[in-house]
Amino acid sequence: MKARPRPLIGITLDSEEPGGYSKYPWYALRQNYMSAVASAGGLPVALPHDPELADDWLDRIDALIVTGGAFDVDPAMYGNADRHDTVVLKTGRTAAELALLCGALGRDMPLLGICGGEQLLAVALGGSLIQHIPDSIPGHLPHEQKTRHDEPGHPVALTAGSLLARIAGSDRMMVNTSHHQAVRDAGPGVTVNAVAPDGVVEGIEDPRYRFCLGVQWHPEFNTDPADRRIFAALIAACA
Repeated sequence: MKARPRPLIGITLDSEEPGGYSKYPWYALRQNYMSAVASAGGLPVALPHDPELADDWLDRIDALIVTGGAFDVDPAMYGNADRHDTVVLKTGRTAAELALLCGALGRDMPLLGICGGEQLLAVALGGSLIQHIPDSIPGHLPHEQKTRHDEPGHPVALTAGSLLARIAGSDRMMVNTSHHQAVRDAGPGVTVNAVAPDGVVEGIEDPRYRFCLGVQWHPEFNTDPADRRIFAALIAACA
């Protein structure tokens, strides 16, 4: 019997202006995003930044992963007129990812938001963000760790009964951390599924969808045994 085809998992790319790798604009993505999906049984494919192609890509893929990057969601998208000095925008990337996210939600397609992807997911679901943790959370943890990202930065407590807790099979994970922003308000009907010891939101999910999960850390580094299970659960949701 022929094996069932691997589900096609779309993964959003980062983009950079000319310089460094090329004198022309270029895309970039760490290899471990791809290998994490392949190891979980998916067939990874990279998605370029063209909002007009979002529906065409969504017609072909089985699930969506929105990745992280060294940039932020425009505060205007969640009703903040002021922008913190640390905020960096990539408007073209955000427009493309938002088109993909909204299209995936409209199709009830399995989706996973990672780091900045989780933050954009929260905004798409009607939530808001903390623009700069050091200015908003007294006694905050160092959420931009200086060690390797395959090493844990801090623990997170998982919400009992949540999708994430069921995937992890635990009420706690050790995660890496590389972010200066975080979810402030998860949005109506959205569940906060992970919280850091300083109260910073580390994960969200929306039970109105068959698989709609966001995590603030980078599970593609396999810092915790449950990280692999997150990708496996995304692949399983494609069935």
